[in-house]
Amino acid sequence: MRFARVLVLAVSTAVIGAAASAQQPATPAAPPANAPPTNAPSGGTPAAMPFDIPYGLSIGEDKARQVLQAAADEAKKRNWKMNIAVVDTHGELVYFLRQDGAQIGSVTIAQGKARTAARFRRPTQIFYNAFESGHPYIATLDRGLVASPGGFPLVENGKLIGAIGCSGGTGDQDALICKTGADLVK
Repeated sequence: MRFARVLVLAVSTAVIGAAASAQQPATPAAPPANAPPTNAPSGGTPAAMPFDIPYGLSIGEDKARQVLQAAADEAKKRNWKMNIAVVDTHGELVYFLRQDGAQIGSVTIAQGKARTAARFRRPTQIFYNAFESGHPYIATLDRGLVASPGGFPLVENGKLIGAIGCSGGTGDQDALICKTGADLVK
C-alpha cells in the first residue's frame, strides 16, 4: 500500500513538473544575420509602396480582343468553359465573352475579378491569400472587391492599361486561363 502511494506521488510530481516546464516561455532565437536593423519600422513595413504601377492609357478594343482571344483559345484547348472579361484602367468593361456552356453565375464574377485587379493594381490572388491567412478585414476595403484567383492587371511598358478576369472553373483554372491572356501584354 505504501509503495502504491509513493508511486502515485512520484508520477504526479513528474506530470506536474512536465506541465510547469511546458508553460515556460521559449528562449528567443537570435536574429538572423540578414535581419533588418532594429530601427526599421515594425511589422515588416516595406520601404516602397507595393503594387505601385502607374496608370497608362486604357486598353483599346483591338488589344482587349487579342488578350481575350488568347485566354479563350487556352480555355477551349483545355475544354474549360469560361467567362472572360477585359476592363480598362478604371475597371469598366471593354470586352467580354461567355463561352458556350459557361455557368451564368460566373459572368459577374469574371467582371468583378477584372475590376478588382485593375482598381487595386494587383492580382486577385493577393486578396484571396489575405482571407485564407485570417485577414477578413479585406472585405471592408470595397463592396465590389472579389478575393478569388483569376484576375490579373494588364501592364504594358510598365503602366497599367486594364485587367483581365476569368471565372467558370476552379480558382486555379481561372487563374491559368487569365494569365495566358495577361502574358500577351508586355
